[in-house]
Amino acid sequence: MRFGILLLLTLSLLSTDLVAQKWFTRDGKISFFSEAPLEKIEAENSSGTSVLDAESGRIEFAVLIKGFQFESALMQEHFNENYMDSDKFPKSTFKGYIEDPETILWDQDGEYEVSVKGDLTIHGVTKEVSVPASFSMKEGSLSGNCTFVVAVADYDIKIPKLVRENIAKEVEISVQSDYKIFQ
Repeated sequence: MRFGILLLLTLSLLSTDLVAQKWFTRDGKISFFSEAPLEKIEAENSSGTSVLDAESGRIEFAVLIKGFQFESALMQEHFNENYMDSDKFPKSTFKGYIEDPETILWDQDGEYEVSVKGDLTIHGVTKEVSVPASFSMKEGSLSGNCTFVVAVADYDIKIPKLVRENIAKEVEISVQSDYKIFQ
């Protein structure tokens, strides 16, 4: 009888540890894509940093703007100097939470569709966003993905009249992160 109680207590403590874990990544992938009649623009950054608290559902993400890589060096220079003011606004951040973290079974393999809500800061402007996201648990590993659209004007990014027709007014952003348990 005592062994059964001890086993039950031990298992409940172990499952609590699994849920209370924090996950992190330093190589989250963020890409963006926009298509206008004359030009498509896309770039990728593979050095996003993110922390996720499984118990509370809190999630934070940060990415250095100068880390975005473009097909063209000139496009990358224009992005950093003319549009994003990378020296003045060196990073973008997201601070928020998974709306229903209890829907993710952190100790079981599976695919989980959730909504993530929080404050997205780009170009020094912070806006509240709510986006659909998916998390996947597989053999103790956690991956997260989401894709959403932002309007360039919402983040005070000025587009010169000369190229206004070449730049889309909305940009699709994709985020993919493979998390590790924070020890």
